[in-house]
Amino acid sequence: MVLAVLTGCSTLLGPPTPAPGSPPATTIESLLAQVAVVDSRPDVPGYERSCKAGDGCVFGPAWTDDYDGPGGHDGCGTRDNVLQLALTDVQFRPGTNDCVVVAGSLNDPFTGSVLPFSKQSAGDVQIDHTYPLAAAWDMGAWQWPLDQRIRFANDITYNLMAVSGAENQSKSDKTPSDWMPPNGAYHCYYAGRFLTVAVRYGLPVTVADRDVLTTVSNSCP
Repeated sequence: MVLAVLTGCSTLLGPPTPAPGSPPATTIESLLAQVAVVDSRPDVPGYERSCKAGDGCVFGPAWTDDYDGPGGHDGCGTRDNVLQLALTDVQFRPGTNDCVVVAGSLNDPFTGSVLPFSKQSAGDVQIDHTYPLAAAWDMGAWQWPLDQRIRFANDITYNLMAVSGAENQSKSDKTPSDWMPPNGAYHCYYAGRFLTVAVRYGLPVTVADRDVLTTVSNSCP
């Protein structure tokens, strides 16, 4: 809660109204009760996202279509699948069977702004893993078989979102104790989404993450 003092008088400002579709506090509390909690994030060696010769390729080729799950084996790469779901006014490259997205508009959940997308400036809109790949590796994915890691990296239903490229870079592989979307109205949705992925894949959260997400839940409807 923020106390704003203006010209000798004080106005008590509450948290922003949660974005439409945000889960209620009871949902987040239920997820918090289910997720495993560890003291801190370990640093597990061996994480290599790159699939260049000699690299580990531990989550498979980026945006592959070769996996079992929604969007897999449909002829389109995962990035284009996510863009199709997230953008409005979508335009496709001719001759790609409505697969390769070249333009559209994104209601960015991280900033609350409307961002134009074009293939020529593709870095302005990026695909975020809600539970970051590097964090997942450290928190247990290093033990998974490769096919499970590939499904996780391409999970368009639960783990992937189209977002502001700048904010995606700012987030990097941080978890909620170190990074939350600057758009406060999206915090409840983000908390629910992060915890849903964690529970679904049996990944833990840290004590610090749990405390942040518990605080977020107190502002949810």
